[in-house]
Amino acid sequence: MNSEQQYIELYQQAREMIFSHAPEAMNAVRDEAFENFKTLGFPSRKVERYKYTDMQKLFEPDYGVNLSRLQIPVDPYEAFHCDVPNLSTSLYFVVNDMFYHDEKPKGHLPEGVIIGSLRDYPELVSKYYTKQAKTSEDAVTALNTMLAQDGLLVYVPKNVKVDRAIQVINILKAPTLRVKSDARISSSEPEVARPSAKATPQNAQRQVPDLMVNRRVLIVLEENAEIKMLFCDHAADDRNFLATQVIEAYVGENASLDLYCMEETHHKNVRVSNVYIDQQANSRVNHNVITLHNGITRNKLDLTFSGEGAECQCYGCVIADKQQHVDNNTLITHQVPHCTSNELYKYVLDDKAVGAFAGRVLVEHGAQKTISQMTNQNLTATKEARMYTQPMLEIYADDVKCAHGSTVGQLNDAALFYMRQRGISLNEAKLLLQNAFINEVIDHMQLEPLRDRLHYLVEKRFRGELNKCSGCKLCK
Repeated sequence: MNSEQQYIELYQQAREMIFSHAPEAMNAVRDEAFENFKTLGFPSRKVERYKYTDMQKLFEPDYGVNLSRLQIPVDPYEAFHCDVPNLSTSLYFVVNDMFYHDEKPKGHLPEGVIIGSLRDYPELVSKYYTKQAKTSEDAVTALNTMLAQDGLLVYVPKNVKVDRAIQVINILKAPTLRVKSDARISSSEPEVARPSAKATPQNAQRQVPDLMVNRRVLIVLEENAEIKMLFCDHAADDRNFLATQVIEAYVGENASLDLYCMEETHHKNVRVSNVYIDQQANSRVNHNVITLHNGITRNKLDLTFSGEGAECQCYGCVIADKQQHVDNNTLITHQVPHCTSNELYKYVLDDKAVGAFAGRVLVEHGAQKTISQMTNQNLTATKEARMYTQPMLEIYADDVKCAHGSTVGQLNDAALFYMRQRGISLNEAKLLLQNAFINEVIDHMQLEPLRDRLHYLVEKRFRGELNKCSGCKLCK
């Protein structure tokens, strides 16, 4: 059975269950997503945007999917305590792919601001859902859309500024429950469906060894709205997880969005994240991706300038070792004149880690006065580490300022020699140079307490002392 066939059969068998546990706004586009997924199939490495990650292999394992919406027994407020000094945030949790409703009181949000489940706001969801994340163009987005049953909605109305940053903790947790061993799926049974059934005793009690979650996020900022969002990914079990994530962000005229995505999971985690951002006139987006611990990660960013005078700053920071794999793929489309984009992605790779960056800036006809800069810089600490880099410009306008560049190298021998001559050990000298290299990305972050904390976490990561986010009790 090929990778996509098991999900096709799963949907056909479990369609009734999926619909019964999801809101109408999500169900309205589900069958279309299914048909698009059947047509597309998972992309092979011959597809340009997926050449550095084998997507078919990632989806081959027999993952369980919590389609019956079984509640996971975890109190995230008890398990997770963020100790970032002075990071005053409004804290929310998503457990696997379900918004955690049992909230404790938090700081008052401005009038009209919504942070909640997609199922509770059908009119807003119907207006914006899948309008940017088109299921006809990407198989992972189609798969996520056909299986996702809930998600997070962030809505900021016109002329409203959210002063306190919104922090969302994404927790991966495997349930202990019955796993179906045949093809019969009943929406009334609290079970996890599996794409292909194993020959186990029917309704056997056991821990699901592999779990797939399909996370969905919808962010809507109306005219002159402002918000800062911090997403942190954690794994609460030492098990195999596959997390697909689709984030759609609509940034209205003169609106401002700061979006930070930080991953600290473990080597058994596979994360496939697609982020779609649409910017209107004179809007501002600051998008940051930080990978500190992972197994296999594939991040895709599609950002479109739909209104003149908009600007985006996109930064990426990757630290990988052992056999970790991190692939960042970006597409920034300048549809209109007078827009500015800036990208800076930096990788530090050790052991047998593999990194990839493919960035494309598309300047369409008529998008004059475009300013764009794309930079990818990388350090490989061993001969076995591999980095693939592919910056691209595609320009159909003649009055633009666009540049791109990439470098792959090792630590500067002269600098190492200089520090060794002054009594600094070789390991400490390497640490100082790696820190200085990666901190250029961190220094661009606008959320000051997070920036200061990341300097500390990155140093611990390079020293091999960072096994999980400080303050987190999930894995204890």
